[in-house]
Amino acid sequence: MARWKLTIEYDGRPFSGWQRQDNGPSVQATLEHAIAKLTGETITIAAAGRTDAGVHALGQVAHADIEKAFSPDKMRDALNAHLRPHPVAVLQAEIVADDFHARFDATARHYRFLIVNRRSPLTIDAGKAWLVQAELDAGAMHEAAQYLVGHHDFTTFRAAECQAKSPMKTLDVLNVMRAGDDISIEASARSFLHHQVRSITGTLKQVGVGKWTPADVGAALAARDRSACGPVSPPDGLYLVRVDYGVKSTSST
Repeated sequence: MARWKLTIEYDGRPFSGWQRQDNGPSVQATLEHAIAKLTGETITIAAAGRTDAGVHALGQVAHADIEKAFSPDKMRDALNAHLRPHPVAVLQAEIVADDFHARFDATARHYRFLIVNRRSPLTIDAGKAWLVQAELDAGAMHEAAQYLVGHHDFTTFRAAECQAKSPMKTLDVLNVMRAGDDISIEASARSFLHHQVRSITGTLKQVGVGKWTPADVGAALAARDRSACGPVSPPDGLYLVRVDYGVKSTSST
């Protein structure tokens, strides 16, 4: 028996989210089915983050315990063959320490939210970015974002159904950058609350269009009241970019 760390990329549009559920296809179930076809084993995999319906990943991480022996390259390539035609790909497969846990051992998670700020509709980026047609002031959005950096009670930016034990989180990075029509919001923390990034993005958009001042975002945070949040953004444009780990994530072979 070996514990495998899988780094995964996926297009979230066809899925009801990462987590296996009854109301639609999930990334978890798709990957577990591919493992079963490859190994003949029925297993449950655990991921670093349970992304919502429509949310994408460039570097999701999951772990799985598999009895059948494979080389890392063979595991990656064989899983990818069984994943076709689903928009899910295993980028890397590694054997790790038996006590490695994709969720609990993560030291940082990095998200990106992509906004396309233009009048014309999306074609190539449809479903992969949030189209905002009103002109956005990315500089004001970045100024507002700095009110949220640090250790705070993020009740305002927490979904009502969030299952986290505490609303206290430390947001290490929250940057807003423009490149042409593209505005990227980069967020990094050890962990996030349910809908935290989408709630923040929707609130920063209010600043970008001039409906809120940057200081209003600080006031919303201080309110510790979900009703003080701006409209939550759609999932389009949200990506789990990378998950960081310590020494346990290194190969045990």
